[in-house]
Amino acid sequence: MILIVDDNPDNIYSLQKLLESKNFKVDTAHSGEEALKKILKYNYALIILDVQMPDMDGFEVAENIAGFSKTKETPIIFLSAVNTDKRFITKGYDSGGLDYVTKPVDPDILMLKVKTFYRLYEQTQALKDIQQALEMEVERRKQAQLELRSKVDYLHTLLESLPQIAFTCDHLGNIGFVNGRWFQFSDSENTFPQTHPDDRSIMAELQESLESGKPLEMEVRVKKRDESGYSYQLLRVWPILENGENNWVGTFTDIDAQKKAEQEKDEFLSIASHELKTPLTSIKAYMQLLDRKLSLDKNCPEAKYVGRVQDQVGKLNSLITDLLDISKIDNGKLRINKKVFSLERMVQNAIDSIVQTHDQSNMELYRQGDISGLMVYGDEIRLEQVLVNFLTNAYKYAAGTEKVIVDCSVMTDVVKVSVIDFGIGIPENKLSEVFDKFYRVEETSFDFQGLGIGLYICSEIIRSHQGTIAVESSAGKGATFYFTLPLNLPTDAE
Repeated sequence: MILIVDDNPDNIYSLQKLLESKNFKVDTAHSGEEALKKILKYNYALIILDVQMPDMDGFEVAENIAGFSKTKETPIIFLSAVNTDKRFITKGYDSGGLDYVTKPVDPDILMLKVKTFYRLYEQTQALKDIQQALEMEVERRKQAQLELRSKVDYLHTLLESLPQIAFTCDHLGNIGFVNGRWFQFSDSENTFPQTHPDDRSIMAELQESLESGKPLEMEVRVKKRDESGYSYQLLRVWPILENGENNWVGTFTDIDAQKKAEQEKDEFLSIASHELKTPLTSIKAYMQLLDRKLSLDKNCPEAKYVGRVQDQVGKLNSLITDLLDISKIDNGKLRINKKVFSLERMVQNAIDSIVQTHDQSNMELYRQGDISGLMVYGDEIRLEQVLVNFLTNAYKYAAGTEKVIVDCSVMTDVVKVSVIDFGIGIPENKLSEVFDKFYRVEETSFDFQGLGIGLYICSEIIRSHQGTIAVESSAGKGATFYFTLPLNLPTDAE
């Protein structure tokens, strides 16, 4: 808005109409005192000020305007019909004016000057707005940096208090902070602890996690600086989003005692399983001899008792075999003898084994899918063990239902073998755990015997064949256990 200050109403009227015709907003004052009051109350882009006014002339008004911090930079154009000599004009500039126009006013010259000063005012205001925005942004960033520093200091305090080795690194893998325990294993804050030659590289595994954005968890053996041996540590590294990018926090947790306990347990299981095998084999042989010697009528009670003993010996033998397999898996010694074989033959052998050992009077076993002539590469005996386990579980947990289905389907690059039952099923929230070692669904653990290791062994066998194993089920609606095998045969075995 432009303020016109003149004691002559005719002059104000003519100037106001001229400026309003060019779409400028105009305010007026008829004296210096009135002008000063309005200047303190409102903001003006330009003041057109008459020099000759009673009580307070234009120079006095200009000097007062220049004395106010709010208005000292407001441009002023003086209007005067007299005193146009150089000395008088100089006084006008000294009092705060930026330009001088004599009366009678030339409208074109006045408009040129007004537009120029108004444009300068707008540019100045824009610069002020930009400066204010920049100051606010600087202040905001300072505050954000203070908050971030506070969070980082808090994180470092937490990491320092942990009993584990702890560190942070950026998205490139550069280590930023390490706690005091780090230096028990490394003499430099930029170097990871020395790992066992047979273990995976920490940096290589970390780089894969950094690139994928997924947390890292791995067991690794590291060496203390003042010791010659290595101890097992569980390394966990997970991302924390800061300023739009991932920073990472990692810990090494000592699991050496736990690993040694597991090794001792595995050794015990291996020794115990082997020791139990010998007398069990003798018991089985003597029971078979007793059965032949007595030649009992199959319907007599004694024959049933002998049969039940043989069944229990078979179950015990199966449990011992599972324990041996567990021990071999944990020690990395489970033998997998791969060769090309007929998948149809393997499936049929598993079915025949189940049919011969289970009562078929109340349940039918159906086949679906044609895989005749299909050859796969793997350990036929171990894969038959997986399918027999699936079928045994189906007969156990679907007892009293009408059927069990074995479905075989060939896909683009894999073959899928499924066992479908219509029994008690598995709750959906338990499905992710059924292949864990020693896991048993609580709802069935009192009704059905077992150690909960059969499916774990199956998963390890399939994993060693680069296949997949899974289950689909819900409580009360049966279950479908399946595994897949790749169809690519080795070139030297075709």
